[in-house]
Amino acid sequence: MSKAESYQMYIDGKWVESESREYRESVNPATGEVIALTPDGTRGDVQKAIQAAKKASEWYRYTSVFERSELLLKVMHAVQEAQEELAETLSREQGKPYYTEALGEASAAASQFEECAEQCKWLLNGEALPTRDKNKVVYTKLTPKGVLGIITPWNYPVNIPSEYLAAALATGNTVVWNPASSTTLCAIKLMECLDKAGVPAGVINLVTGRGSVVGDEIAMSNDINGIGFTGSTEVGKTIASKATAKSMLLELGGNGPSIIFEDAKLDLAIPPIASACFDNAGQICCATERILVQRSIYKEVCDRMVAAAEAYVLGDPMVKGVTMGSMNNQSTFQKNIEHAEDGRRRGVKFLTGGKPAEGFERGFYFQPTVVCDVPLDSLYNLDETFGPCAPIFPFDTEEEALHLANCDQWGLVKSVFTQNISRAHTFAEKLESGVVVVNDGNCYLEYHLPFGGSGSKWSGVGRLGGKYALQCMCDIKTICIDIR
Repeated sequence: MSKAESYQMYIDGKWVESESREYRESVNPATGEVIALTPDGTRGDVQKAIQAAKKASEWYRYTSVFERSELLLKVMHAVQEAQEELAETLSREQGKPYYTEALGEASAAASQFEECAEQCKWLLNGEALPTRDKNKVVYTKLTPKGVLGIITPWNYPVNIPSEYLAAALATGNTVVWNPASSTTLCAIKLMECLDKAGVPAGVINLVTGRGSVVGDEIAMSNDINGIGFTGSTEVGKTIASKATAKSMLLELGGNGPSIIFEDAKLDLAIPPIASACFDNAGQICCATERILVQRSIYKEVCDRMVAAAEAYVLGDPMVKGVTMGSMNNQSTFQKNIEHAEDGRRRGVKFLTGGKPAEGFERGFYFQPTVVCDVPLDSLYNLDETFGPCAPIFPFDTEEEALHLANCDQWGLVKSVFTQNISRAHTFAEKLESGVVVVNDGNCYLEYHLPFGGSGSKWSGVGRLGGKYALQCMCDIKTICIDIR
């Protein structure tokens, strides 16, 4: 057994062992080093957590929004105080660069709790409704759903859980939380912040372990009143099929394009597009997975994207100057290899990259990649690569661009770059996507803005962000009073 430090899960206000007494190794994806041993949770552990959450829900749902706001601010301060430790854990376990990305994610996580502390005081209100019956007074109020099952991913394993946990705390819900198994230590470190801030026993419960066991039990339990999940479309469909009749907030995959017209200001367009392709080694749900370029500027965009890709510095995520670390896991790394191999078979032209990076004995390092001459039947067009890749496609007309942008199965974020105001509004209306960004990258985001997929696509249901996440975690109760 490894000598790495062992950790516990968190149920009913206590750090506890799993029923299994078994542990899973948490591995640094850049080095292969085992950095921690985390509990391999069981279905029994989930049931204990659910019972703790149900008990806490009996009273926490009736706390005032001002009490919850004060609690959220305490969590915010605890996360801020732990920023460097959280960032180091992110670098060591997730693989993202400490200085350019991990510190920012830890800071963003603190912002989630601050945002919900502000939102809940003023936005968890209902409305008075007119009635035909003069003897009735009718109003609505937002009430917590009860016990929420939250299942979170490995690509932003501190910030994304904070989105859900902050909204749940703000709305008076209690939580059973299952984080991604490859970034469990990140979740434990965030849970330490929640514990330090004084989150009451049973309100947030962390059960670590495999999604096929812990996540499955959460999804299927009749005592879970709602599900929140961020992750792949495939897993989201599985959860939705098992969580029948439950309220669901699902933020799933994307293959979002950035569309560049010939009148676009390329000095403003290329940096955010490159960032949306290569930051976090491309492991971003709202990443630019396809770049659609008007033919007259096609070569110039290709050249600029190559320069942007080659400016990234691969290396140890903890070293200053490194701007791209290891990918997080073998399956995602292998998927990028498979997409590149599929592209070569189909005649894709690799302008740079396209292979595992040389010079690394260990780790899942993949070269920042730019490709052109991409056929529409290639995986680069049909699938979510989820890696540091920029496939570039030419188009001639607005109609062609719109068709290419909407022909995929996803609809999370799409962007368009143009100086033509009429065209900008047309594409904002006609792009089938939950979010459309004009003249900025796919990853533009502020935490009070609604974020989620189009209902006509496979990018999820519901909305994260500010009051929209809070509303998704509440039911509308209609109250009718006869005043005679």
